[in-house]
Amino acid sequence: MVITKRWAVFLAAVGVWTWVIWPRFGLAIWQDDRSFTGGRPTAFLLIHAVLIGASLAIGTTVGVLGVKAWRKS
Repeated sequence: MVITKRWAVFLAAVGVWTWVIWPRFGLAIWQDDRSFTGGRPTAFLLIHAVLIGASLAIGTTVGVLGVKAWRKS
């Protein structure tokens, strides 16, 4: 499969966007009153941590693919 330079840039930008947005969201979740009860993490925090981790993994993969495709084109 051949990815055009335009699509490669788009994929790389999605990877960067993911790393700009999700850590900030993670910080907001961490500071949310619903994240801890009695000093212990709640399901609210744990579920969001899994979602953020998965999104960062997917975003990283997409970004790496974009960079590799850009270098080949």
